[in-house]
Amino acid sequence: QVQLVESGGGLVQPGGSLRLSCAAFGTIFNINAMGWYRQAPGKQRALVAGITSGGSTDYADSVKGRFTISRDNAKNTVYLQMNSLKPEDTAVYYCNVKAQVRYYSIPLDYWGQGTQVTVSS
Repeated sequence: QVQLVESGGGLVQPGGSLRLSCAAFGTIFNINAMGWYRQAPGKQRALVAGITSGGSTDYADSVKGRFTISRDNAKNTVYLQMNSLKPEDTAVYYCNVKAQVRYYSIPLDYWGQGTQVTVSS
């Protein structure tokens, strides 16, 4: 199994910054990709940013130029640096990892517990 532990959420004013972290633990054979999703009340969970083990990245149009995703493969950790935050960024942010566990070759999705990000004045 894989367990994801998230941290870094909180309350910030518009224009402020936050850095989210997500570390993966468990009997991991290989991590194919890591990413961040968010879900606001009444809306679907949507991709914010993703990164492959090789470093390729993808961002939602709404966060391009403001958010940066990065990872530390040695620590099985992914980060999301969020700058110039806007009220519309308010949501629960979920870490996602696509990983293969030992003795099972098919990559599966694993989710963190979610961390609240609130942008308000």
